Amino acid sequence: MSSPTLADVARLAGVSEMTVSRAISGRGYVSDETRRQVEAAAAAVGYTPNRLAGALASERTPLVAVVLPTLFNAVFPEVLAGIGQGLEPGGMTPVFGVTEYCAETEERVVRELLSWRPAGMIVTGLEHSDGTRRLLAGCGARVAEIMDTDGTPVAACFGLSHRAVGAEMARHLLARGYRRFGYAGAFLDHDLRARKRRDGFIEAVRDAGARVVRELAPAERSSMLLGRRLTADLLACGERIDAIFFSNDDMAAGGLMHCLAHGVEVPGGVALAGFNGLELGEALPIPLTTFRSPRFEIGRAAAAWIAAADDVPAPPRVTLDGEIVPGGTS
Repeated sequence: MSSPTLADVARLAGVSEMTVSRAISGRGYVSDETRRQVEAAAAAVGYTPNRLAGALASERTPLVAVVLPTLFNAVFPEVLAGIGQGLEPGGMTPVFGVTEYCAETEERVVRELLSWRPAGMIVTGLEHSDGTRRLLAGCGARVAEIMDTDGTPVAACFGLSHRAVGAEMARHLLARGYRRFGYAGAFLDHDLRARKRRDGFIEAVRDAGARVVRELAPAERSSMLLGRRLTADLLACGERIDAIFFSNDDMAAGGLMHCLAHGVEVPGGVALAGFNGLELGEALPIPLTTFRSPRFEIGRAAAAWIAAADDVPAPPRVTLDGEIVPGGTS
């Protein structure tokens, strides 16, 4: 059975094929009544436009390519939701690829997505392979890098300073009298934003004359289970640790579960702090101390710039504010 055609829609709507094309593409004037007739006819026959054919003529599709490091972290679905909201007024649609924090995979994904001639690219982070940077710089579409501002963007970046976040959390814990710290992270050779938070945290602790007793960051995917295991290892190291900073809330929640299961008082025996500000942290038996990242707002701001008029200039660096959430674990 053949697919419905533009001619089928035109015949049912009682208009010309050119009018159908203008109504569906949004290019050129069509009255609201005629547009509704065309949309109703298209729905009735099951017609969908061939966007690729349109792209061959215009050299651009209404797609915006989004490159994410993972979908295992609950943060990134919220980023996608923000991107969707930011693109909606411009009639653009996000499509995405996932890299699992691999630079080689990122370069391949970026190349494949660019082959569809998207109207824009949204990529995560500021550190990329030389090949990826060349692809982004030469793609001819708007490029927005998200989630980080510590570095040099290809064109525009939207996010927050992870080094500053780590330092702010250190100062928060230091102000509560903690002086002997542990750190629990994961995959820091690839998750460079977590590494920046770790670096900012440790630098601020040492600048204050306090001490990082021990840090653990195996090359494993971040998870509650890993956080629970690393907390056990840190507390069994033979030296007292007053507070542990985790690379994210999932791991901090796992740390709290270890403490609750083994009778370690929180925060009396050890304080715990995470990053992201997930709802999970508020639902724990002891609300988690964390830093709430503006992830939805980051996605929306980047997408809104991608969808903006051509004469809107590139903002080289847009920093969005997050905040410390002083929960019961510190």
